[in-house]
Amino acid sequence: MATLVTGAAGFIGAHVLALLHRQGHAAVGLDNFNDYYSPQYKRDRVAALVPHAQILEVDCADANALQQVFKDHDINSVIHLAAQAGVRYSIDNPQAYIQANLVGFGNMLEACRHHAVKHLVYASSSSVYGSNTTLPWQEDQSVDHPLSLYAATKKANELMAHTYSHLYALPSTGLRFFTVYGPWGRPDMAPMLFANAIAKQSTIRLFNYGDMSRDFTYIDDIVAAVCAVAAKPATTVAGSARASASHAPYRVFNIGNRQPVALFDFVSTLEHSMGSKAITQLEAMQPGDVHATYADTRYLQEWIGFEPTTPLDVGLGHFAQWHKAYFARQT
Repeated sequence: MATLVTGAAGFIGAHVLALLHRQGHAAVGLDNFNDYYSPQYKRDRVAALVPHAQILEVDCADANALQQVFKDHDINSVIHLAAQAGVRYSIDNPQAYIQANLVGFGNMLEACRHHAVKHLVYASSSSVYGSNTTLPWQEDQSVDHPLSLYAATKKANELMAHTYSHLYALPSTGLRFFTVYGPWGRPDMAPMLFANAIAKQSTIRLFNYGDMSRDFTYIDDIVAAVCAVAAKPATTVAGSARASASHAPYRVFNIGNRQPVALFDFVSTLEHSMGSKAITQLEAMQPGDVHATYADTRYLQEWIGFEPTTPLDVGLGHFAQWHKAYFARQT
């Protein structure tokens, strides 16, 4: 019996699959290697992090192919990280989010239902909190006002998972990731965009005129929490203040560093790590973006003892070292 990790060529997915293999778990990867960003970069990531892992090239939006994966590999638990990511891109290409994040997630729920999966862990996002100004963000707060289609699909995933947990007793745990950074990070996210710009001495665009903050969370802390959550199937929270009217084996947790960092401070720390100054340009806020993110992780700490351990300067130091080495090989 094996754990299926979807999005296994992605940033978080490849690191999760690598940790599972180091821990001695039987794990199978799945990814469609789409071209949202360079498929070759994804293959380089896989080659570096999980060179001996089995990664099936399958799209979760293909229901028949997904069902076949479950039949062929005796899947008993799932870490579902496959999704169309990116807040801003959801404005330009909404159909990609409908297919990957709604159709694909629905297919995954059906596969888990029909194959008696013991635990489904899936990626949600801090973006579900929208413009909520009550910080830090806590799982009990309303997430009824998303600011992007991406955020709306992630909120929909939580609702869909709860329904399957209720109807079919499928233990499911949603993880609201806060800004993740580190080696092999996504090219469309600020850490990589900023590092690339510093290396090339090109301009970094700072939105909302730089008046923003993010709860940057190092990849090693993220994957440790994901794997610990996966090992502890969700149970009902009925009877507690968090339960509302639900009696399903269903949980949702924030995963963040609990220390929001001002954008100017982030840039300054990255400059130090990269050994070069940034050229910056201040611009207005972008559609779908938010001023600040800040995770309350008390519930996750109670559940698995989660405690992020990587300070920003240390994490960015590791990231900068990887960045210089990887891109030196590309020239």
